[in-house]
Amino acid sequence: MAERIHLTIGELLEKTANQIPDHEAVVYPDRGLNMTYRQFDQLCRRTAKGLMKLGIKKGEHVAIWASNTPEWLLTQFAAAKIGAVLVTVNTNHQSSELEYILKHSDSTTLILMESYKTTSFTKILDDVVPELKNSAVGDLQSSTLPLLKNIIMIGKNKHPGMYLWDDLAKLADDINEQELEERMESLDQHDVINIQYTSGTTGFPKGVMLTHYNLVNNAINIAECLNLTTIDRMCIPVPFFHCFGCVLGNLVCVTVGATMVPVQEFNPKTVLQTVEMEKCTVLHGVPTMFITELSEKDFELFDLSSLRTGIMAGSICPVEVMKEVIEKMGMSEITIAYGQTEASPVITQTRFDDSFSRKVETVGRALPNIEVKITQPGTNQEVKKGTQGELCTRGYHVMKGYYKNSQATAQVIDEDGFLHTGDLAVMDEDGYCKITGRLKDMIIRGGENIYPREIEEFLYQHPKILDVQVIGVPDKTLGEEVSAWVKVKSGESLTTQEVLDYCKGKIARYKIPRHIAFVNNFPMTASGKIQKFKLREQAIKYFQL
Repeated sequence: MAERIHLTIGELLEKTANQIPDHEAVVYPDRGLNMTYRQFDQLCRRTAKGLMKLGIKKGEHVAIWASNTPEWLLTQFAAAKIGAVLVTVNTNHQSSELEYILKHSDSTTLILMESYKTTSFTKILDDVVPELKNSAVGDLQSSTLPLLKNIIMIGKNKHPGMYLWDDLAKLADDINEQELEERMESLDQHDVINIQYTSGTTGFPKGVMLTHYNLVNNAINIAECLNLTTIDRMCIPVPFFHCFGCVLGNLVCVTVGATMVPVQEFNPKTVLQTVEMEKCTVLHGVPTMFITELSEKDFELFDLSSLRTGIMAGSICPVEVMKEVIEKMGMSEITIAYGQTEASPVITQTRFDDSFSRKVETVGRALPNIEVKITQPGTNQEVKKGTQGELCTRGYHVMKGYYKNSQATAQVIDEDGFLHTGDLAVMDEDGYCKITGRLKDMIIRGGENIYPREIEEFLYQHPKILDVQVIGVPDKTLGEEVSAWVKVKSGESLTTQEVLDYCKGKIARYKIPRHIAFVNNFPMTASGKIQKFKLREQAIKYFQL
C-alpha cells in the first residue's frame, strides 16, 4: 500500500518548485500569462508575506469570493504557507448566502472580484456591510460581521475601505524571508487549512474542515489513478471554490509538477479552444459540462487529439455521455471519481487503465489507504457483496468535522471513525462500487422502492433526450410518484406521450414517470450538482400537487 505523505501544502509546492523550477506551472492563454514552478512559488511567497503584513495569524480565516482567477490560485497556496484557513465562497452566492458564510466562518479577511457574470459583487458587499464605504482600509467596523476587518479587491479600480490586490505585493516588502520561514515551520500537517461549505443540495450549507494531511494525500492518490506526470497539461474549467477545482485540479497538478491551464469561467467553446491551443492532455468536468461541450455546434472543428485522460465527477455520470467522451473526445483513459467534500473529496476512483465497462458501470474502487464498506442503512452492519446499502468510508481523507457543528459531525462520523455518505451503493467482489442513489432520493411508491438513477439511465438512451432528472413527488394515494424532468436535444421535439410509449414494456409500470416536464435548464449549484430538492419544490407547484 502506498505510503502517506507528511507535508503541508506550502511544503509540497516548494518541493515541486525545487525539483522542476523551470517547468511550466500555470498558463492562462486568454491573459498571455504563464509561470514556471519557481516563479509561481515565489509569487505565492510574496502574497503570503503580504497577508502576514495585514496581521493575519496562523489559524485565522480568509474568505475568497471569485472565479478561477490567477489571484485565487495564488491565495490558495499563499494562505496555506502562513497557516491561514481558506474559506471558499460560491460565485453564485447572493447577499444572504455571503453574509451567512462570512458570519458562520468567522472570517477576518475577504478577497473578492468586482463582478461575476451579471452579478455585482461590490454591490452585494455594500448591502451586507454598508459601513464599508466609510471605513478606513483594513479597519472595517461592521455591526453584522464584527470579525471582518480586511477587504481585498481583485482588480485595478479603487473602492472605499478596500485594499487592492496589488497592495499585497507592496506590503510584502515589510516582511522578511526568515519571518515567513518561521511561520511555515510552525505549521502542522493536521492543522485545518480549508473550510469548504457544502453545496447545499439539501438545507443550510455546513463548513467542512479539511487539513493539509487530508488534502495532500488525497491529491497524490488521485494523480496516481490518472497516471499523471510532469508532461501532462490539465485544463481546469471546474470552479476553484469547489474541491473539484482546487484539489482534483490545482493541488493534483502540484503533486507531480503537471501544468495547470485554468478556464476562468466555464464556457464550452472556451474549453474546447483551450484544449486545442494548449494541447491539454487532461480535462476535468461534471457530466453537464461534457454534455454541453459535446453538443457545441462547432465541436467537430476542434482538434482534441492531445487529450488522454481527466475526471468526470460531481454527479452521477450517464453511460451514454461517458461513451461519447471516450469516442468523440479521445479521452480513452478518463476516470470516474466519486466522493464528497467531507472526504477531501475523493473516496473511490476508476484507474486510467480500467476496462470500458468498469468506467461506465462503476465509480471505481477505494483510493490507497482508504477503507470503504457498504452497510445496512442506519446501522454499522456490513452487507454481502453485491447487496445495496449505504457507502461508508474511513481513512486519512475524512474531514476533521463541520465547523462549529459537533452535532452534525456526530450524525455523519460514527464512533469507529467511519463517514456515512448518505449514498446508496453496491460493491462487487473486486471492490468496485456502483452508486445506485441517495438515501434521501429514493422514491417509495406504494411500498415499492424506486431508485431514480435506474430510470434516468434508461431515459438517457432515448435518441431525443439530452439530459434527464428523476425525482419523487407527493401523491395522496401512493405516498410518492415518479416525476421526470427532461431536456430535449437541440433541434428535436418530444411529447409526453412519446416518453410514455418509450417506457412501456421496457421498465416496470410502477417506475414509469407519472409526471413529465420539459425544461431548458435544471436548478444547479455552481459546481454542477443538480439541486433535486429545488426540482421537487418546482414539481409541486408545476403539477399542482
